[in-house]
Amino acid sequence: MAEESGPGAGAGSGGSSGAVSPDQEGARLLALEQAGLSSAPDEGMDRFARIAARLADVPVALVSVAGAEHHAFPGMTGLEAPLSEVRKTGLCAQVVSVGPLIVRDARTDPRVQGQPMIEELSVAGYAGLPLVDDGVVLGSLCAIDRRPREWTDREVEALADLAEACAAEIRLRIVTRRIEEARGETAALLARSELVLRASEVLADTTGVGQVRHQVGELINRDLQTSYAGLSLAQERIPWDATEGRWPDGTAQDPAVDPVATPWPTGRAARENRTVAVHGIHEVRAEYGDEAAARWERLGFASMVCVPLTGTRRALGALAVAWRSRHEPDLGELAVLTATAAYAARALERALFVDERIDVARQLQDAMLTELPSVPGLEMAALYRPAAARDRVGGDWYDAYRLPSAEEGDEESGGPTLAATIGDITGHDIRAATLMGQARSMLRQADHDHPGAGPAAAVEALHHSTTTLDLGLTGTLVHAHLSPRGQGWELTWTNAGHPPPLLAVPGSPCRPLTEHAMMLYPGLAEGGWQEYRQPLPPGSTLLLYTDGLVERRGEDIDAAIERLGTLLAAGARTPLPRLTHELVVAMAGEEPDDDVALLALRCPGPHS
Repeated sequence: MAEESGPGAGAGSGGSSGAVSPDQEGARLLALEQAGLSSAPDEGMDRFARIAARLADVPVALVSVAGAEHHAFPGMTGLEAPLSEVRKTGLCAQVVSVGPLIVRDARTDPRVQGQPMIEELSVAGYAGLPLVDDGVVLGSLCAIDRRPREWTDREVEALADLAEACAAEIRLRIVTRRIEEARGETAALLARSELVLRASEVLADTTGVGQVRHQVGELINRDLQTSYAGLSLAQERIPWDATEGRWPDGTAQDPAVDPVATPWPTGRAARENRTVAVHGIHEVRAEYGDEAAARWERLGFASMVCVPLTGTRRALGALAVAWRSRHEPDLGELAVLTATAAYAARALERALFVDERIDVARQLQDAMLTELPSVPGLEMAALYRPAAARDRVGGDWYDAYRLPSAEEGDEESGGPTLAATIGDITGHDIRAATLMGQARSMLRQADHDHPGAGPAAAVEALHHSTTTLDLGLTGTLVHAHLSPRGQGWELTWTNAGHPPPLLAVPGSPCRPLTEHAMMLYPGLAEGGWQEYRQPLPPGSTLLLYTDGLVERRGEDIDAAIERLGTLLAAGARTPLPRLTHELVVAMAGEEPDDDVALLALRCPGPHS
């Protein structure tokens, strides 16, 4: 017969040696969570309970684990409702002992007498064998008899072996869960490492502030599952705003939000050059005021983290990420955000420098697009629309100027009065814009240096000069001279590889002037451009344009030119300034993918 006191029973008798430290309590609760053991039925633990009941020939057997406030029975046999449904009862510290707790009659045994668990389960004879993981008792395998019971050594030994097998199963579950968690953490670490690597690669290739903003937003939103990610910048020439200049609700950012004066987490991060986190509207109101709280509520944020964008000389702004449910980033996420902010800051400094150069190029383009001259008997309108992408600076241009004979008042001779040009220098960079300015000036000079010569001669002189000076200029253009002829005009033109001009004459289909010759290219033989003539009767409209108006991915350019001609013919009575705008919107949209330049000329009809 087994001793009632059993090995280790004193440790669970309520003496000081049986006290459980907070660390042990925490370790037990964590282990139970990792093993997935609670009051929910567990098929494996139920099996151990049934085996225990058969081994000891008792009506009730349990796999009992000690939670924070009660004992739960993931394994159970023999209990009746309602205990069989709730699978838990009051906590009894003595049951969770470091050794077997063998009791003949729990109703009279001072170690457990009066405990809620004993009374609720109607326990008399009780044998509890501990389930141990790494020195921490998680619970016990219990055999319960409703009558007093004399336990034999054989029964206790069998139950102890079964308890060890049950504990081994629990330990295996814990180890498996820890392995899965470690794999998950490793995968997360690898994913974050890959994100940082991608950030370094992607941001190294950015060329403008807008592109940096877009790439940062794409990287963080996709990989960290944020509700919002953006850059707020503090620069003299750049407003304080976020990705694409808009908040998540679609409203435009307020350009007056200044990083120094405006209370907001991004401003604090930039001013104090440190990471700032806020959680909940109450914290925002307490730290930043009612106006900030109203903005926070409108955006629907729950948590926001702002990391400073530290440049080589000063803070450029802050990287802001937000979540719509409360989220406190772990050290790994903070490390990713810090590294991404560092790469973004370097990319921004580079982008700001490039943007400044692009601004200079834009100003150069604007300076080249001078006002059109006034010519009696001829209406003119021009339009230049830059590409929507701010970093695309092109070499598109138009020009119109009076020729020397007209400037000398010799208009009655019927000689050429006006020169008109549309051109496109190859490239979408500052060099292309610079070459465009040189080409435009050289072409004007050629016309003025060779009075009476035709447009082909001027293009020939331009080609000769750029080749001799080794400018490396390539591109296309249409250069034309217009001369008054009776009630209308005569067009003389040469086409250096450019899209064909369109001529709309009342009563006739719109016709492309398809005659053309080689484009401008260094090394091509001189003398390769011919001149062509075409009368422009009263009421006719001539349209010169660059390829940005008709080139679209997936659309045949000839079909696009035909569609443009239809629109031009339909606008015969539309004022030219309005017509050029409508043509651009119809063909290229409000925000063209490429630069677009148009020059329209109309010979007024008798009823104009």
